[in-house]
Amino acid sequence: MEIRLLGYVVAIAEEGSISAAARRLHLTQPTLSRQLRELEHELGTRLFERRGRGLAPTETGRALLRRARVILAEADAALEDVRLAARGLSGRLTVAFGPSGINGPLGAALGRLRRELPGVDLRLHESFSDADMSDGVLDGRYDLSVHRLPMRDARLATRVWWREPMTLFVPERHALAAGTGPLPLDALGRIPLVLWPREASARSHDEIVALCDRAGVAPRVAAEGRTVPTLLALVAAGFGGAVLADSMRSLRRAGVAARPLAGTTTTQHLVWRADDPDPLVERARDVLAELGGPATGGGSRPAEGGVATAGRE
Repeated sequence: MEIRLLGYVVAIAEEGSISAAARRLHLTQPTLSRQLRELEHELGTRLFERRGRGLAPTETGRALLRRARVILAEADAALEDVRLAARGLSGRLTVAFGPSGINGPLGAALGRLRRELPGVDLRLHESFSDADMSDGVLDGRYDLSVHRLPMRDARLATRVWWREPMTLFVPERHALAAGTGPLPLDALGRIPLVLWPREASARSHDEIVALCDRAGVAPRVAAEGRTVPTLLALVAAGFGGAVLADSMRSLRRAGVAARPLAGTTTTQHLVWRADDPDPLVERARDVLAELGGPATGGGSRPAEGGVATAGRE
């Protein structure tokens, strides 16, 4: 049975006559009468009977009406779901992020994304591994990710989303804690360092070693930690200094002071599959791109002129 025939039955029941229902449906009266007769013949029962000057549903007609209204409502809802999905206004969206992102402007941006897309099932996943986030976007676990060091892969598209300085977090009683201005890079040679283990986060580890090379100093590794809270706890305990994104100031770890490193920048990238056709991903990407936000404290600032590129940082 075609859905339109159910609509005809509902219209006749609500209008009480074939002529009025035909006008409502923009059909001729003979056409609607023929459609009703054919449907009754197919079902082997009368759906309407004459009462006074109008038509009323029979017992079998009322049974069909109950089902018809439910089916028509579901059909309308399905069409609306399709329209919303085509406009990127419904569906499920999974966004992965690292701690340096969520402790910066990303938290506020995700909050606004949720407000602007209330019909979307927004799933958030925190990861401490840039490689995991890149892999997760590639294998479909994540629709989007925001992280510092995306994998170089032609299947990934990236957009610069936020820039901020790298900052040296030191024990508050250390000599480098005095003052508030940026430190020169060679300050990395004046304190032992607390680093990410290379086997856990090779690119983050190598990034800090590269800063030491650029400053012409040999890094002295005092300890290693696999999470930001662990690194800051080791700093507070006096093991040494940790190089992290400036947004980590927001954690306000007791016993730790922060000094930006002059001439350094770390970048948050918005990452997605280059061939992803999902309108929801496109809309969410555009919303997030607009929210590379006002600059926060500690020298952070939005990325300027970010363009989507495949397989590049």
